[in-house]
Amino acid sequence: MEALKRVEDPEIHQDIVGLGLVYGVIIDDGGKKVTVKMTLTTPYCPYAPQLVEQARMAAGSVPGVEAVEVDMVWDPPWDPRTMASEEVKDILGLW
Repeated sequence: MEALKRVEDPEIHQDIVGLGLVYGVIIDDGGKKVTVKMTLTTPYCPYAPQLVEQARMAAGSVPGVEAVEVDMVWDPPWDPRTMASEEVKDILGLW
């Protein structure tokens, strides 16, 4: 999750973890394989390929990780009011 905090949504200018776009990380094979379950702010996000690739690269930068898969998850739909961190909610003006 720490590595994924380096990935920033280019429209909102906040990291994907703080935004609540990362639904989970599964670590298998003794830490060699990582699956990132994430969503986007909208299914029509024009930056989807870029965000997926950046998430893959960030997770792959963790020492010992040899393979990364990014699974897009659409359920539950992203809701910043319930999924974003308190810091991001404050920055975005969501109370």
